[in-house]
Amino acid sequence: MPAAAQQSAPTPPPVSLQSWGSFHVGGREVVVSGQPVREVLFTPGGVPARVDPNGTYLMGGMYAQYMIPHVPSGPRGQAPLLLWHGGGLTGVTWETTPDGREGWQNFFLRRGWPTYVSDAVERGRAGWSMIPEQTGGQPVLLTVDNPFERFRIGAGQGSFQRNEVLPGNQFPADRDSYMNFMRQVVPRFTTTDALTLEAYLALLDRVGPSVVVAHSQAGLFGWRAAQERPDKVRALVLIEPAAIGDIAKVAALRNIPVLMVYGDYIAQDSRWPTIRGNGVRFAEAVRAAGGSVDVVDLPERGIRGNSHMIMMDRNSDQVAQLVQDWLVAKGLHR
Repeated sequence: MPAAAQQSAPTPPPVSLQSWGSFHVGGREVVVSGQPVREVLFTPGGVPARVDPNGTYLMGGMYAQYMIPHVPSGPRGQAPLLLWHGGGLTGVTWETTPDGREGWQNFFLRRGWPTYVSDAVERGRAGWSMIPEQTGGQPVLLTVDNPFERFRIGAGQGSFQRNEVLPGNQFPADRDSYMNFMRQVVPRFTTTDALTLEAYLALLDRVGPSVVVAHSQAGLFGWRAAQERPDKVRALVLIEPAAIGDIAKVAALRNIPVLMVYGDYIAQDSRWPTIRGNGVRFAEAVRAAGGSVDVVDLPERGIRGNSHMIMMDRNSDQVAQLVQDWLVAKGLHR
């Protein structure tokens, strides 16, 4: 933890858990053929082994870790909270911040919510397999300057090299913290959306009716999972969703309260005005079908300086409290 964070952060009380564990869900069997057989030396000085990559693979599994708080009177959150991460990231998004503060997982645990943090298909502790051969996709990787400039942390192209953050930006952008963030970044594929949605649906089927909190890329999966399993999603919280749901199925969302949260600096960004505009238009379509969608632009609430990584910004607890208050207002917390 950086020294500044150590000095300024008060020591919170321990989190008491009733249970804590993990599991994997989802996946489908896929057959690979036509690949060359080769010899592989698994350990220096060992004996080469013949490896035939042809055969049946289980592809598309997802990892989930759950923490159930110990509350003598029972959980205060009226449904489990499922925390879904964005593109090129893992469930670590919700566990801690790059400068060493507690993440949203702990914030909501302390308020009596059972939490489930997942690593989506091909990320983190989810299973991998021969993705290029099976889906035709190639991994997308991020240079160290890419998120700094694209996630509305730095002031435009070249800002990482200049070490120039946007005025008042709340992301912990000192070099140590930012590099801690980059250590979390993993490859992602653009061809695994169907597999990922299948896995999220399997997660909902296993856990049961839940509140889904989804960030960025996972906004797509949040919308569409709610449309496919409207009986399993009690509420949908979308933190800067990067995509919309199926316009042909908006009616499926009419009984699911939705909160959409957007950060700062959007108007001056090259991509986010369009992304936000698409999201707002989809929200209008949901309302027209009888649904309820609240769109919150944080600067209009006096909460300023938020990057795309809202749950990691220095004011992340302030935004988490906004989400908590909304959930209370929807009758999902006692």
